[in-house]
Amino acid sequence: MNAAGHSEATERRGLELTPFRGLRYDPDRVGSLAAVTSPPYDVVVRPDGLHHLESADPHNIVRLILPQAITPTARNEQAARTLRRWRTEGVLAPDPEPGLYVYEQTDPDGTLQRGLIGALRVTDPADGLVLPHEDVMPHIVAERADLMRATSANLEPLLLTYRGDHASPAADIIERTAEKPPLLATTTEDGVAHRLWTLTDPSDIAAVRADLSGHQALIADGHHRWATYRRLRADHPSPSPWDHGLVLLVDTVRYPLRVRAIHRLLHGLPVTDALFAVRDLFRVRRLEASLPEALTALADAAHAGNAYLLAGDGAYHLLDRPDPAFLARTVPTDRPPAWRTLDATVLHTALLAHVWHVPEDSPAHIAYIHDAAATVAKAEHDGGTAVLMHPVREDVVRELAREGVTMPRKSTSFGPKPASGLVLRALER
Repeated sequence: MNAAGHSEATERRGLELTPFRGLRYDPDRVGSLAAVTSPPYDVVVRPDGLHHLESADPHNIVRLILPQAITPTARNEQAARTLRRWRTEGVLAPDPEPGLYVYEQTDPDGTLQRGLIGALRVTDPADGLVLPHEDVMPHIVAERADLMRATSANLEPLLLTYRGDHASPAADIIERTAEKPPLLATTTEDGVAHRLWTLTDPSDIAAVRADLSGHQALIADGHHRWATYRRLRADHPSPSPWDHGLVLLVDTVRYPLRVRAIHRLLHGLPVTDALFAVRDLFRVRRLEASLPEALTALADAAHAGNAYLLAGDGAYHLLDRPDPAFLARTVPTDRPPAWRTLDATVLHTALLAHVWHVPEDSPAHIAYIHDAAATVAKAEHDGGTAVLMHPVREDVVRELAREGVTMPRKSTSFGPKPASGLVLRALER
């Protein structure tokens, strides 16, 4: 790094959120805004969920974030052609001036979340500004990078959290903006209401940027996309549009997020074989229960130690009370106790690696699914094993991240997640 670049990095003390010209659907060119949205790419359950979204509207964003073709190169080229065509046809059009975006989600139960969408300067973990808490899978980072290069766009924001002050200028501006008529409003089929406002007043933007410059952020959802941003920034000489990436920043002092588990589907491992392999390592109990009842039993067991639900044979099997000697010889001891006792740590380092011999980064052997019922259904259909997990508390996640300790991949699912398709960022000079 040259002297000027070093000086610039030294002076940058906190988060740097930059306005951009959002690329958005023209509501007059699509059936409905709800019909063109999608969950984030890694939440879409394939193939059923993918096909459902594709059929919802010919312009659904899933055709960009999860293009379908025979080869990876063909998929990326297809996404790039689709994006160019939609822009040429006016299906997607840039906003007239750069801005930040206030984004609001309201669940059917009335839970409300608000945050800011903008282009965040990409930094390295050593800078201590954007804290990851999970490992990533290199092949997914490579896939996302190839897609972003082909489309020259950030197609969906990742979710970051920060802990704002009670007298926060950014929070006050967000609340004041949300009192105005929104730029767009729609309700998706899951019952979540979405509203978006643009923030273009220079004094408001300056106040938000100054406020955020004193904070650090935790990656709540989107570790692979953040790693992709870092890779693409490294591949392009600075200054370039790749110096920034599209994010949603949520102040969890004002709007606490929910933390849910991400479940595992083990391909090719029947439940009977999985249970036989752990018979002397865990207490195993068959539950005659519905899925909600089984998840309640899992939550109760998790308070006392590591616990999992196995499913796929028409029943639920609760694994708890692991053998301490088994954990002592399989779980690495070079990390803090909070890491060694995580359910995901024990699952990956002990069960997957030493008992079931399932490689954690092989899509042919394991899938990561956010929805418990979908995981069970696919296990029963395919003859595999569903491993249902209990969520980790947010304070544990944040403390490990501050210590620089990453959790096993796909350990948590923070939400609500931003809908994909409401605002995109085209990387144009």
